[in-house]
Amino acid sequence: MDVLLNNLDLFGPFFLTTIELFLLSAVGSLVWGTILAMLRVSPVPVFRAVGTVYVTIARNTPLTLVFAFFVFAYPLLDIVKLDYFPAAVTALTVYTSAFICEVVRSGINTVPVGQAEAGRALGLTFGQILGQIVLPQALRSVVPPLISTLIALLKNTTIAAGFSVAEAGAIRSYLSERGENQLIGLLWVALGFIILVAVLSFVQRSLEKRWSVAR
Repeated sequence: MDVLLNNLDLFGPFFLTTIELFLLSAVGSLVWGTILAMLRVSPVPVFRAVGTVYVTIARNTPLTLVFAFFVFAYPLLDIVKLDYFPAAVTALTVYTSAFICEVVRSGINTVPVGQAEAGRALGLTFGQILGQIVLPQALRSVVPPLISTLIALLKNTTIAAGFSVAEAGAIRSYLSERGENQLIGLLWVALGFIILVAVLSFVQRSLEKRWSVAR
């Protein structure tokens, strides 16, 4: 307990940064991943090809390399200057959105084809069919894998500590500099992540309960 109480100036701000990093990356991943899923099921071959290539590359590239690109290589392109925190958000979003895409696409495939055909018969466009008919049902059916992907994203935020982002994954090195017990410190960090994951699990159960009744 002393390790925690004596270093609240580390645990508090660093976990807050982790939460901010997670929330921003989660929103970006959900939005971009859904767009990618729409490209993957698009009737336009070029859009499908773009979505497929993106997902294939992103899913098969180690996250550490994605971080390295946005922290070290991307600034050399001199397009938009990114500090360490925005670079970490971008790297996590680019990587996680590929997995979100596949989760959402699997949900889209569970919606009966007849519903899309009925939408076309009513004169709806492809975008309207997806947005008003398919996606609402698809997202309901993929809550568990979607939350599991977000949990993985939460734990992946610790990689940002290796790229100069002061978040929970960096607490151990700071404790080492202060001469504190690193093992005890890591146990407190683990407990913090367990609590955050428990919150996400609660959200999952709540959504499943609400949407199961809505069906």
